[in-house]
Amino acid sequence: MSTASFSRNESRYFYALAALGLFVVFLGYLGMHNMEEHGHIVSGMNNKVVWGLPHVFAIFMVVAASGVLNIGSIGTVFGQTVYKSRTPLAGIMAIGLLAGGLAVLMLDLGRPDRIIIAATYFNPTSVFAWNIFLYSGFFGLAVVYLWTSMEKRMYAWTKPVGLAMFAWRVILTSGTGLIFAFLVVRQAYASALLPPMFIVLSFAWGMAVFLLAQAAMYTWNDKVIDPAIQKRMKNLLGLFVVSSLYLVAAYHMTNLYFAKQTAFEMFILRDGGIYPLLFWGGYVLIGSILPMALVYLPGMGGTKSIVTASSLVVIGSFAFLYVLIIGGQAFPLSIFPGYEVSSSFGDGAIARYIPSLPEVQLGMGGLAIAYLITLIGARIFKTMPHDVAVVATKNPD
Repeated sequence: MSTASFSRNESRYFYALAALGLFVVFLGYLGMHNMEEHGHIVSGMNNKVVWGLPHVFAIFMVVAASGVLNIGSIGTVFGQTVYKSRTPLAGIMAIGLLAGGLAVLMLDLGRPDRIIIAATYFNPTSVFAWNIFLYSGFFGLAVVYLWTSMEKRMYAWTKPVGLAMFAWRVILTSGTGLIFAFLVVRQAYASALLPPMFIVLSFAWGMAVFLLAQAAMYTWNDKVIDPAIQKRMKNLLGLFVVSSLYLVAAYHMTNLYFAKQTAFEMFILRDGGIYPLLFWGGYVLIGSILPMALVYLPGMGGTKSIVTASSLVVIGSFAFLYVLIIGGQAFPLSIFPGYEVSSSFGDGAIARYIPSLPEVQLGMGGLAIAYLITLIGARIFKTMPHDVAVVATKNPD
């Protein structure tokens, strides 16, 4: 977004929004500092649940960062002009989301300085080691992608770089799924469906986040998006939500087919207390069915409906990740199949986890980092889509 993009509301909104983002980042720092000073004992994490709420925030941002760039890929790789004008905003948002997600991951480790060891002593058998190259490559390609999309002299390179970016983000999202799929000490995750499931989820989550940012930009600039373009984008959101729901259903049905996974599936889907509630109410109902209704039912599909649907998809994504990440750790590992196991250490027992305030602060701080990078980048660069956009006279809903 150029300076002109903020022409009417710059003095009113920009600095107030930036100050708000900085305040939330500061709260995130306080949460991180609290855990650094006192140890993770002040968090809800324990020896069983070692990835808590911050990882829910972090994985969401990493996956959404890949999905946001799908907007640019539709334009530069597949030749859809409507989406090509949205590539700069998508690129900036992707960089911001990945930066925010990685900040949370590093600060939640307890010793973020030890990333130097992982970077200098490469372990080719570790998916985490692979991700050092995948994340750094994503940043580098995203910057080049922005350059070729915004600099006229580089337009000839937009499609080749776009193809490389498309392939890289698919590999990156697959790597995120493989972190869980290769985690042999948690029987909840052992599935080859996880990488493709995360790829499809990234499409839905990235589209939802992009539509929210786009709606905010048009509102701040007193413009409305062309109804034909809006219809195409909301239909694409609905398609991604349906596809995601299908892959998630296939993942759970596959687990139910194997006898060794039946107990875990019953825990997640029926007997696990908060986890079935979040799965069926948070992900399936709020994050999937209601957004599809807002997108596809007659009389729906206006700006308010799309913003509401996108918000619900984001809420559903957090519910899904909470169930997958924390529920998967809370369920006890079957060390000796066919036998009941118990010990003073808690083997064979359901792990208890309650998120703490520092964890919430750290996760929100990561979101604020992504928000600030997007806000500042949108002001510096020309990210306002150049398509049919007129002065708003009436709310489309």
